Amino acid sequence: MQHRPVSLALALTLVLPLAAATVAQAQDLSPNGVKTLAPEGGIQPTATWALGTRAGDFVFVAGMRGIDAASNTLVQGDEARVRKAFGNMQMIAASEGASLRDAVRLVVYTTDMYRYRPIVNAVQKELWGDGPYPPRTIIEVDRLNQDDIVEVEGTFYAPVGR
Repeated sequence: MQHRPVSLALALTLVLPLAAATVAQAQDLSPNGVKTLAPEGGIQPTATWALGTRAGDFVFVAGMRGIDAASNTLVQGDEARVRKAFGNMQMIAASEGASLRDAVRLVVYTTDMYRYRPIVNAVQKELWGDGPYPPRTIIEVDRLNQDDIVEVEGTFYAPVGR
């Protein structure tokens, strides 16, 4: 059987875009199905890290700070910055169908426990109301990136296909 070059060219025109799309989708998932998250409207990672991942029914959100995604700058004001850090975490979790009530664990890093923990508590009360609240660890650290005051990370339960 003789193959005509036009047929091969046509076949490649149809197959290559499909293969490229499959490779792009495969790059979003690990061999075990861990999905890397980069939702529209999220902040831009500054180095070798992702905003979050989904592994099965759990969503893991990286440490979020009070960065305005539109300008890629820290918001002004301590309370506004803490609120924005929680909002950035919430947005990533929501991109996978999780709400704040689906948080199964929070970790908060702050550069001054006595100064910023009351603000963190107030923002959490604002976001979660009267509770129940997720388990939380708050840790005082010497320094955060860009000399920020707080960083919040969370783990959320968001069953696949719900």
